[in-house]
Amino acid sequence: MRYLSLIILLFWQTAFASADYCDGDWGFFGHRRINRLAVFTLPQEMIPFFKKHIDYITDHSVDPDKRRYATRHEAVRHYIDLDIWGEAPYDNLPRDWTGVLACYSSIYAVTRGGDSIRIYKAGDFTEHAQEISMSYKRSAFDLDYSKYKAFFKEHIQPQYYEDDWTLDPQIFCDAFPYANICRSLESIVWVDEFSEHGILPYHLEWMQYRLTEAFRDKDEMRILRFATEIGHYIGDAHVPLHTTENYNGQLTNQDGIHAFWESRIPELFADDTYDFFVGPAEYVDDTRKYYWDAVLKSHSYVDTVLTIERKLRETFPVDLQFCYDERLGRVVRTQCREFAAAYSDALKGQVEERFRASIHALGSIWYTAWIDAGQPELMKAVEDVPVEMRDEERRKMLEAMYQRGEAKGRGHEN
Repeated sequence: MRYLSLIILLFWQTAFASADYCDGDWGFFGHRRINRLAVFTLPQEMIPFFKKHIDYITDHSVDPDKRRYATRHEAVRHYIDLDIWGEAPYDNLPRDWTGVLACYSSIYAVTRGGDSIRIYKAGDFTEHAQEISMSYKRSAFDLDYSKYKAFFKEHIQPQYYEDDWTLDPQIFCDAFPYANICRSLESIVWVDEFSEHGILPYHLEWMQYRLTEAFRDKDEMRILRFATEIGHYIGDAHVPLHTTENYNGQLTNQDGIHAFWESRIPELFADDTYDFFVGPAEYVDDTRKYYWDAVLKSHSYVDTVLTIERKLRETFPVDLQFCYDERLGRVVRTQCREFAAAYSDALKGQVEERFRASIHALGSIWYTAWIDAGQPELMKAVEDVPVEMRDEERRKMLEAMYQRGEAKGRGHEN
């Protein structure tokens, strides 16, 4: 019966071929299109509910980008700078959130005299150390990983959104009694040295949990909000430049390549050349591995994305590289269509492949959350009050912050 969804998908692909969804990253065009088309990968038990709210799922796909203007905690959810952590497959990064945060937070002891002593350096625990349950001698403290991880989860992780992570030294010393300097300490301070480099796959796992719980509770508003927003992060996970410190080519004199790859190319060519028939959604057995596989594959394309663009600029006629075009009522300097076509061709379908993978991944993640929640009957969750009205206050707040144009944290400048 799922072939009916593919027929409907063809209708929507044709109906929206001329729609003007342009702005922001993956282009607002891209995020909206990914969310919209993912609906038609769903099985018949799910598609009536998602089709009923398809405009909400489409329009609010860009809410996470708008929230970057409201809170400093949002930006890091959109990327992960894998290349600063070593080499693929990055086994030194624990795949669970508590583990990576514990491993990559330094610990400082502050004495009553005001001096600070680092008693644990971020990164000293490695994936290998965890596997063989090793202990490491660090200054005055001998930290067993499994014991320290449990301690961190109970006492420090709940402070994640606070400005300072502190603890009464007695609590720490009671847990690790072999410390011999506790009597002279004023406090223990933790410094997060991981999050600023991006937390994308970890945040996806958290969103997966929240979406599954929303399905289980048959909470329409939460289902739609989390299903919509996880689509944005899944889209980001499929963009190579969301996985590297050189996210906008700023380290290689290629400023603007971010928007070129993920916005300009899809906006120009997706409707005319991309094949959006991605097949039906599939159940994902291991969502953590699934998310990591997505970002690792995206990261494997980073060198190609940068190298091809750099070489193309050396050979392509300079006067055909950049043009002035009208966008959202403004005249902007952007890559010429001829130059964008040459770059897209040289990438050999890479942008389309990532676009298609995003659509299928999103449908599969929705389907997986629904299955894990016990396959609730979704149409029974539909209420008479339009979901747009019930979400109006939050929508207005995000829009107001976005219009002020004061993004907090890292962006993806054109």
